[in-house]
Amino acid sequence: MTAAGSHYFDEEPTTESSPREVQLSLPDMHLELTTDRGVFGYDRVDSGTKLLLLHAPIPNATGNLLDIGCGTGAIALTMARRSPAATVWAIDVNERARDLCRDNAQRHGIANITVCAPDEVPADIVFDTIWSNPAIRIGKPALHAMLLRWLGQLSPDGSAVLVVHKHLGSDSLQTWLGTQRHHTTRLASAAGYRILDVGPAK
Repeated sequence: MTAAGSHYFDEEPTTESSPREVQLSLPDMHLELTTDRGVFGYDRVDSGTKLLLLHAPIPNATGNLLDIGCGTGAIALTMARRSPAATVWAIDVNERARDLCRDNAQRHGIANITVCAPDEVPADIVFDTIWSNPAIRIGKPALHAMLLRWLGQLSPDGSAVLVVHKHLGSDSLQTWLGTQRHHTTRLASAAGYRILDVGPAK
């Protein structure tokens, strides 16, 4: 939640705009990102997001990559920098987040990002790499439907990396993904977060 009556997963946040800058420092890059109220990660780059970026395997060098719930673009921009020959699809239901992600990519001269709403992604695209700090607070039914949709578009050799806090159900999510025939392993754990590596359904 970002303010009374407003959530970061709202399509059009009602929270008054108040842009600010946050810093993302990684061993291989530094990015200054403009964020805003009504968008996930307003005060800083979320610690779960940073953990994912520190521990995720190198994304596929080519093809289509996906960031589910791009927010201001911390994950999408990092993927794009690490795989400059790939196309990164940065999706979010939040219009303000999409605008910020697009502006942040342009600001850093990162051209291999396509920012759009989820329903604007062609249904026949397959993704070789998916990274996400998923919106757990949308509720379990919506979360499961969202994950099944995008994991269903993984290429046969693709993988998804998700970061979820233990107190928000990371362990039960790992178990549930297994029941959906998605082989899931834990890549790392820190500060209560779990980094999960998820394969296509078998």
